[in-house]
Formats: sequence, structure tokens, C-alpha cells
Amino acid sequence: MTDLVFSNVTVRFGRHAAVDDVSLTVPSGQVVGLVGESGSGKSTLAATAVGLIKPTEGRVHADGKVQMVFQDPYSSLNPRHTVGTIVGTALRTHGMVPKGGELSRVQELLEVVGLNPEHYNRYPHEFSGGQRQRVGIARALAARPKIIVADEPVSALDVSIQAQVMNLLENLRKELGIAFVFIAHDLGVVRHFCDRVAVMYLGRVVEEAPRDVLYEKPQHPYTQALLSAVPDIAVVRGVPPKLRIRLVGDVPSPVDPPSGCRFRTRCWKAQDLCAAEDPQLLEKAPEQAVACHFAEPPVESIVAEVI
Repeated sequence: MTDLVFSNVTVRFGRHAAVDDVSLTVPSGQVVGLVGESGSGKSTLAATAVGLIKPTEGRVHADGKVQMVFQDPYSSLNPRHTVGTIVGTALRTHGMVPKGGELSRVQELLEVVGLNPEHYNRYPHEFSGGQRQRVGIARALAARPKIIVADEPVSALDVSIQAQVMNLLENLRKELGIAFVFIAHDLGVVRHFCDRVAVMYLGRVVEEAPRDVLYEKPQHPYTQALLSAVPDIAVVRGVPPKLRIRLVGDVPSPVDPPSGCRFRTRCWKAQDLCAAEDPQLLEKAPEQAVACHFAEPPVESIVAEVI
């Protein structure tokens, strides 16, 4: 069963294609992570799932309600409204409770996310950052969604609080069977939480695979470079550090992307074919799709240079 499908989704802002012909499936109860540098199109693609942005081309199909948890718990909650009003408005908007049942449901949701249900009459400024994000999660849960889009949900929080919020999301996933589109820069968090991972670069998915396959045998050079930058705790125990791939050069302008492969200007494997022909996202191994003419698992002798 599938909860969410992006079919050839393109989003243009003027001449700029923030998302370019992306197809992606989020199965029921699964977590699909979106990773990539800032400006890769992750948040734009996610916003199409909840209707905040309408695709210029393509289609988004959701089998059930989709709700969003935003990155910044400070700006995503109305400071003039109490927590009870914030969560209660979501209940009323979606017609989720009978008349007179709003308060009890608000308190129930606050308890589900680990907050004191008696604090429904407090304002956002009376809560910590982590508590505010829990309020945002309670608001998302009010509609009984089958899918939650979590856009960098812990990046604005203290490190000490991030694990608590991630544990909450993991519990909600297990107990309620909610599917997630999970956006994050922290690849360690993505590996812990996600079932599948899609890597985006300049508006396109360049690799998509099950979590363990992608982390252990990445085939796209860009994915290999991203993963090489993840800190390895094994170094502390004396294990030699893994090879670090250092990409030279800046990300090209999305208004005028390179011909052919968009990553070729920073890729150590680039050849004439890469400039002439745009690689398609094709299955290179079981359940592993890669958009690269020369896709292969990483080798130890990589030296990254600009061609």
C-alpha cells in the first residue's frame, strides 16, 4: 500500500526549476529521507505534498491526510494564541471532534507528545524550543494524518533536545503507523530514522535506495561525497578514518544549470558523455536507482577534483 506518490513533479519559479521532474514513492508506514545541500529542492518538493506549493508540472497523490512539522518552532506557532487554540484550530478545521469535545482532545494530544495537558492555556513563549516543537507535532497529529512531512524538525533545537524529539517521532511512527517524508542535513539522524533515502542535487533525485544500501554502497559520486563527510565515531577507538572526498567549486546556478549531468562540474568522474547526455535515474542494483553514467560503489583511491 502506498500513502504518497510524487509523479514527475516540477516546480518552477520564473526560469528557475527548484524541483525538476522528480518521481518518488513513500510507502505506507515508511520513512523516506530527503538529503542534499541547501537549495537542492528538498523543502520545495515537500511543500508540494501539503499543498503549500502547486507543482508546475506533474502530480502529487496522497492516500490520506498529509500534515507538516516545520523547522522553526518559534516562527511556526502564533504567539498571540494559546496552545489550546493552536491545536484546537486544527481540530475544528478538519472537523475531527464533536461540539464540546475540543478541550479533552487537545489535552489528549498534548499528553501524547509528552506535554502537561493542563498547560493548554499557556502561550508559545512560555515553552522551551523543544516543547514548542512538540506543540507543532500535536497540531499535526490533530488531523489524524497518514503522512507527516517533517522539514528539518530538530535542526533548530539544542543538541540535548534533538534526541528527545526524534524519539517522539519514532514512537509515533510505531504506535500510529504514520509515514514520514523526513528532511535533514544530519545524515546520522537520517540513518537512524529513515527506511529509504533520496539524495537531491539541483532539483533532481540523483540516487534513491534503502537506507543501509545507500550508506554502505553509495554509487553516485555526490552521495559518496556527502557520506564521506559524516563523522565516524569508530576513529575514537583507533579505527583509521575513512577517505574524505572534498568537492571543489560551488554549486552551479539553478537558473542556468550545466548541460547534461548537473553534477559534472564538481565530479572527478566526469567525461564528455556527462556534458552531452543527461543521465536518467535508473536501477543499478536491486532497489537502488542512480542517475550517473559511471555509477559504481566507492573505491579507496578517490581524489576529487574539478574537471
